Amino acid sequence: MAFDIAKKYLCEKGYGDRVMEFEVSSATVELAALAVGTEPARIAKSLTFKVDGDPVMILCAGDAKVANSKFKAFFHTKAAMLTREEVHEMIGHDVGGVCPFGAKEGVKVYLDESLKRFDIVYPACGSDNSAVKLSIPELEETSEFLEWVDVCKIPEVDA
Repeated sequence: MAFDIAKKYLCEKGYGDRVMEFEVSSATVELAALAVGTEPARIAKSLTFKVDGDPVMILCAGDAKVANSKFKAFFHTKAAMLTREEVHEMIGHDVGGVCPFGAKEGVKVYLDESLKRFDIVYPACGSDNSAVKLSIPELEETSEFLEWVDVCKIPEVDA
């Protein structure tokens, strides 16, 4: 089960005590925010794409959306999200619980700049009823990311 793989991975990194399992679904940003008790923007959602045939995962803030022009400028191709079936096959987790923890080998993980607004974020932990509380440096350590990218846009905040 993907949750067990992700939790084992986080335990090996020393963060097993941060994993939360819920009685309710956390499969969407809104549901995860309710389950965790935080604002939706702090949910670190995992978006998955195919770039040159390879799986790519971008963790971004819950309120962020991929900006096609930024994505194309960085990856030199149009953003093509994985299907549910491809997510399962290529990433190793199912939609609603996708995370970099215990993902299949060969998944290229990137962290989007939209996350840098926060000290603490909550990515999923391999299931549609889990999350893990991590600081940005801890997310960097545990995600085994390749680099920070700026491929998303966030809603303008009223001053």
